Amino acid sequence: MFHFDRGLKLTDFDLAIDIRRRQPRGFISHAHADHMARHELAFCTPETGRLYQYRHGERRVCELPYEQPRDFGQTRLTTYPAGHVLGSAMLLAECGGESLLYTGDFKLGPSATAAEARLPHADILVMESTYGDPAYRLPPREQVVAELVRVVQQALEAGFTPVIHAYVLGKSQEVTRILTDAGIPVQQHPLAWAISRIYEASGVSLGDVKEYAGSALPGHAVIVPPTHQKGYRVGGLKRVRTIAVTGWAQNPAGGFRPRADHAIPLSDHADFDQLLACVEIVAPRVVLCTHGAPSFVDRLRERGVNAHVLDEASHVHAR
Repeated sequence: MFHFDRGLKLTDFDLAIDIRRRQPRGFISHAHADHMARHELAFCTPETGRLYQYRHGERRVCELPYEQPRDFGQTRLTTYPAGHVLGSAMLLAECGGESLLYTGDFKLGPSATAAEARLPHADILVMESTYGDPAYRLPPREQVVAELVRVVQQALEAGFTPVIHAYVLGKSQEVTRILTDAGIPVQQHPLAWAISRIYEASGVSLGDVKEYAGSALPGHAVIVPPTHQKGYRVGGLKRVRTIAVTGWAQNPAGGFRPRADHAIPLSDHADFDQLLACVEIVAPRVVLCTHGAPSFVDRLRERGVNAHVLDEASHVHAR
């Protein structure tokens, strides 16, 4: 049903899945750069298609709206919400009486700006496992959201401008909606602002937000890219308190070193317990793990799961 060619491919339909080199046909689970390429024909949700074309220009797209199966020869493809960012999708492929679910990056539970993930049953589960370590059991979402709002409000009350470092696609919009829902207006770095226009055009309201135009407005939070990304600096900021928002903040012993005054474990990836829950819900006969530490495979095996790292030999285990 599938094979590995420097990435996952569906064999019968010759569909590359989240492969970062140009392909005749490629499925794009979401519009982060590490999951995209300029394919001759891209398969994705309509929302991801808009973001993909914004980032790569006008390109051919075959839209796969959520939970609307489409047949391509002997292969049926169905996308399901992944809960990661706008348009993010899991892909269920069915062919010859066998099914495979590819999660891409995903998160279970509610999101302010992405459709909540839905997990169908599949025989084979290919799953992202970024936080496949028990050290990344994140606090309840409501606790993390409350902490973010509290830190921002305290900075404003002390006369500082809260500056939140967040990825321009996904995390910036999530943080914006959290803050505006709490009555805190937001200014966004131009790179995040451009993405937010696509969110708004796709029906995702972000509240009281405007583009950062060179100076901080009183009472506003400012959202900029992470410090390791080019262009994160903006002029006109004086008294600031900086905040990093990332799941890596949950485990400082793991090597995360924030260049910020505060680090809050708000993540758009499944934590350790959600990864285990994904396996339980999908109930596959084999699990293939990618984008995570190989030790997660060992942890699944300890629980009696037929798990392997996705690599050039993985298709052998799935037969």
